[in-house]
Amino acid sequence: MFVYILKSLKSGRYYIGCTSNLKRRLAEHNAGETKGNRYFRPFELVYQEEYKTLIEARNREAFLKAQKSRKYLGSLFIVGA
Repeated sequence: MFVYILKSLKSGRYYIGCTSNLKRRLAEHNAGETKGNRYFRPFELVYQEEYKTLIEARNREAFLKAQKSRKYLGSLFIVGA
């Protein structure tokens, strides 16, 4: 399972999600198959973390979403690069 962060190339907004298939999920976002984000495409994958279980991934996703700080999210990209 992966926790991922996408950045909208149109608006600069970040999207945090969880999936078992990053390539497929990014393609879905960029094809407009996600209702809430279709107006902000295209997206680029800027960060990812891999977890063994869905529970671990969902917990991390919830933590990242609770941060709501572009500065904090940006620090992940630098450290994770």
